[in-house]
Amino acid sequence: MNYFSSDFKLGILGGGQLGKMLLFDTRKFDIQTYVLDPSDEAPSKIACNKFFQGDLMDYETVYNFGKQVDVLTFEIELVNLEALTQLENEGLKIYPSPKTLKGIQNKGVQKDFYAKNNIPTAPFERFENLDQLKSKINDLKLPFVWKCTEFGYDGNGVKIVRQASDLDALPNVECIAETMVSFKNELAVIVVRNPSGEMKTYPVVEMEFHPEANQVEYVICPARIDDKVAKKARSIALQVSENFNHVGLLAVEMFQTQDDEILVNEVAPRPHNSGHYSIEASYTSQFENHLRAILDLPLGNTDSKVAGIMVNLVGAEGHSGNVVYENIETILGWNGVTPHIYGKKQTRPFRKMGHVTIVNENMAEARRIAQEVKETIKVISQ
Repeated sequence: MNYFSSDFKLGILGGGQLGKMLLFDTRKFDIQTYVLDPSDEAPSKIACNKFFQGDLMDYETVYNFGKQVDVLTFEIELVNLEALTQLENEGLKIYPSPKTLKGIQNKGVQKDFYAKNNIPTAPFERFENLDQLKSKINDLKLPFVWKCTEFGYDGNGVKIVRQASDLDALPNVECIAETMVSFKNELAVIVVRNPSGEMKTYPVVEMEFHPEANQVEYVICPARIDDKVAKKARSIALQVSENFNHVGLLAVEMFQTQDDEILVNEVAPRPHNSGHYSIEASYTSQFENHLRAILDLPLGNTDSKVAGIMVNLVGAEGHSGNVVYENIETILGWNGVTPHIYGKKQTRPFRKMGHVTIVNENMAEARRIAQEVKETIKVISQ
């Protein structure tokens, strides 16, 4: 099929920042794109050929959108699976497939999948709702990590439970209680795979999290870990990908334990925050490789050209409303520093509003500049 400068139509479910960055590469290759998103102010709206506003969880909306395109992908997991399954049954190519998505969309199902396939992960128990968990609280070792099984993102839907009373503020939804892992590092590996079976992994990255928001502040590539640990992490990521039989990108988040074992935390079947550094630091960005993969094109080189660190730009605490980015001009004067602004008009505390990539041949210097970037830019409201 001729994808380039043709009548071919690629559909993307979700029009947030991931879609916007993916669209940079569709425009580079002159691939026609349709985007569906609930918000009329979605960041992707300015970059696609046709934009449709609609509910991603509504069967008819997703089904009718899918009937207009030749290949369908997504930048968010919260989409109507029944519509995707029907579209796939009617012959539409959907990557990753609804079957893959079904195993990932619910974190309880995802954790069961790891246990069934002998993929190392932290011990856990599933509960139908919070009431059931409360009734078994005496059987659980405190502290533990509570996670809702659906609709969690960017640290939402995750809570460390140190005492029984911590449960009182949590919603009465399906959830899991996960053993707290004593870890040295939180790592991630992005795997890219096309329908022909070609697979590649990006280098292992290290993630530093905000202690209160449970949200990534820095992504460091390559991770500052031993080569043996890095090889193990990449090998496990490939195992996860093969078991899910996914096509496109799969971001595998992991823990490196105190004795250098690797435990899989969770996965995301799409471009991911842990791969944003690749736009500037890699030979082929994660977004271009996702595009190559879902169109069954040869995959690009996943190696890094240079050390890269990504800093997330999130809304400052105490600020909600029309966004203002302070001191962007300042960091634009620094070598190897590139800001990406996502196009969200409204800020709120800890909302992801953009990121900045720092590239440098010296990792220690890149990390120093990243800290300075974090301290210089402020995402506030008018």
